[in-house]
Amino acid sequence: MKKKFRFQWGAFLLFLLFAGLFFLLLARIVTIQATGQVEGQELAAKAAAKYNQEQVLKAERGRILDRNGDVVAEDTLTYRLVAVLDESATQKASNPRHVIDVEKTADVLAEHLDTSREKLLKILKNGVEKDLYQVEFGSAGREISHTKMKEMQKEKLPGILFVNDLKRLYPNGAFASHLIGFAMKEELEDGQMVTKGKMGLEAIHDEVLTGKNGKMEFDTDKWGYLLPNSESAVTPAIDGSDLQLTLDKTLQNFLEDAMSTVQEEYDPTRMIAVVANPKTGEILAMSQRPTFNPNTREGLSDNWLNESVELTIEPGSPMKMFTVASAIEEGKWDPDATYKSGTYKLGPDTIGDHNSGRGWGTITFLEGIQRSSNVSMAYLLERIGQENFRKYIDAFGFGKKTGIDLPREASGKILDKYASNVLTLTYGQGSTVTPVQMIQAASAIANDGVMMKPYVIDQIRNPDTGEVTVKSEPEEAGQPISAETAKQVREILASTVTAEHGSAKGFALQDYTSAGKTGTAQIPGEDGRYMTGRNNYLFSFLGMAPAEDPELLVYIGVQQPNLPANEYGSVPVSKIFTSVMENGLKHMNIEPENIQTATAMTMDDFSGKSSKEVAAKLKKNGLKVVRTGAATEVEGQYPAAGEKVLKGGTVILKTGGTAVLPDFTGWSKRELLAYQSLSGLSLEIAGQGFAVSQSLSKGTKISPDEPVVIQLQTPQDSFKIKMKDGPEGTPAEENEAADSTAPATETEEPVEEAADAITNEENTQQEINVEIDEEITEEIIEDTSG
Repeated sequence: MKKKFRFQWGAFLLFLLFAGLFFLLLARIVTIQATGQVEGQELAAKAAAKYNQEQVLKAERGRILDRNGDVVAEDTLTYRLVAVLDESATQKASNPRHVIDVEKTADVLAEHLDTSREKLLKILKNGVEKDLYQVEFGSAGREISHTKMKEMQKEKLPGILFVNDLKRLYPNGAFASHLIGFAMKEELEDGQMVTKGKMGLEAIHDEVLTGKNGKMEFDTDKWGYLLPNSESAVTPAIDGSDLQLTLDKTLQNFLEDAMSTVQEEYDPTRMIAVVANPKTGEILAMSQRPTFNPNTREGLSDNWLNESVELTIEPGSPMKMFTVASAIEEGKWDPDATYKSGTYKLGPDTIGDHNSGRGWGTITFLEGIQRSSNVSMAYLLERIGQENFRKYIDAFGFGKKTGIDLPREASGKILDKYASNVLTLTYGQGSTVTPVQMIQAASAIANDGVMMKPYVIDQIRNPDTGEVTVKSEPEEAGQPISAETAKQVREILASTVTAEHGSAKGFALQDYTSAGKTGTAQIPGEDGRYMTGRNNYLFSFLGMAPAEDPELLVYIGVQQPNLPANEYGSVPVSKIFTSVMENGLKHMNIEPENIQTATAMTMDDFSGKSSKEVAAKLKKNGLKVVRTGAATEVEGQYPAAGEKVLKGGTVILKTGGTAVLPDFTGWSKRELLAYQSLSGLSLEIAGQGFAVSQSLSKGTKISPDEPVVIQLQTPQDSFKIKMKDGPEGTPAEENEAADSTAPATETEEPVEEAADAITNEENTQQEINVEIDEEITEEIIEDTSG
């Protein structure tokens, strides 16, 4: 039986539906393949957004280097702590990669980080509550050292990661800190952390020191693993440029050590020091106290001034060297001419020498500058003329900026409206200057009349290419005096160190000649009047060495040191100057003065020979001979046969008979031990260095069982004791006795009047008293400092 075909409309319609959907899907696939877009969006871009990763390549901040390339500041590797909180970071339960227990994590981290457990726990819980993938711990979780990182890794805390980071490191600690400044991490609005210069050269040159970060782009799978054969694009980081300074790291360390020693011993309210090369103007060292450690900012106060450049001070007596230079240049200087010291009147005004106006009678002008006489400056001003003198002050650069390559330089203020202003200017009263101006002006004296502009930046260099973008060269700032005048001034300043009544005797060096001028500038108090009291001064020294051809020029200021009763203001200043100069010149391989080639003699064997004949022969050859007993045959000797001894050295001959003590002064410990061994005597040696005293005097006959105590002292300790005896070698008691002749009222009242004369220029009738100079006060005599 033939079946009847029945058309299935339902199946047909279903077929059409699926066929239509198939063709639509096929068309969509063809369209996507042809255009690469879905709903107007690039599929490649969406894939890249999901699987492309980007890693920041951090640029290093440029280094700050000294003149020899030694590092002053640089970036160093540290770590940043990250805690991963999202469970998706863990692929295997056996190897968790997120924080499992926030309580335990906070407990352990608190043992290693400088913050509380409660704060750490709050950060972790807050991240969990907000469903954050990871959290960081602020400043407590940054700048973690490699050692600390390793210690924390041993705790094996799940989810705790360490990300490489950079930190600014100052390896020398407190080292020209107000000049170098510091840089530190700063968070931008987008949360990115950058290192920014906040002070000093770090801030001034922040733009050139800051590099530009790079990046590395690469493809990953959905779990973040790098896909094989994927292409990567690298944009390299550009490191910041290096800043090379004129500072000498060794000289700077000499200065820092000397200033720290004085700070600890005298606790002054302020210290400023600058060391320069007078032939080039290069600043070789610069520091101040109080200071701070740029790594920790410990010690950083509200005072961010680089005081050598930004602070103005009354110069005091160092200004006298420029007054003398002006007189010589004008042909008005006669060192042998005389004047009556003590006081000087200019109209209604009176000035006086620093010993309460007593003076030293009629003396020469050379002795006047050696004694730091104010009155001598007044008579020199008469010869020079006020207008001429003002021109020289301008030529030496006072009252205007030096142009040093540092910002916010102060210009100081030269008061010259009234004749009394110019008069006090001759010895550094009333007008103000900066320490770096003093250095620039004195460079003309040290550098044969040519004044050199100071600078601290040697060059700025790209560390990758070696390209030098900035290169400084020595620059002349003028020639206020001739070479012959400069030479004469150096000789006069050297005499203040060497003359019997020189005010700078404490600034003599052991191996070099020095020249300079001390000062004791008055300090205005809060009420505008000059402060009184033996400590309330800015004690200073502007000096150079070697005196004949200076290689180093130094300004040192020590304000309000706590002085012992037997010391004067120049003592702490001299301790800095002599230490820095002596060590600095040796570091620079400057040949010491009057160096002689020592001749050595090889010792013969003198055993059995007549000690009298041997002694005569040795003395003829320039040696010192000491016999342990009577003039008999030689039984032993020091140095031994075959050894060498320098001309002028000591030879000890062992002879029989009763021992007669020699004068041990100046003997070394080795020589004393040799004498003890040969003589059989009992020597009790105390201290280190060289013999300075002995319990029994020279020529004493002594038996072997009678002890002799010998005290040794280092040259440095001997120098300290010498300084305590007074600047002119006079015992401190004599200085005080001489000073006590002036009643206190002679000093105190006129100082106030002088302050009024300076602060109120309109009133020219007020007296400029006899103590107006910086050395005034009956407690500070002749000159420690003046």
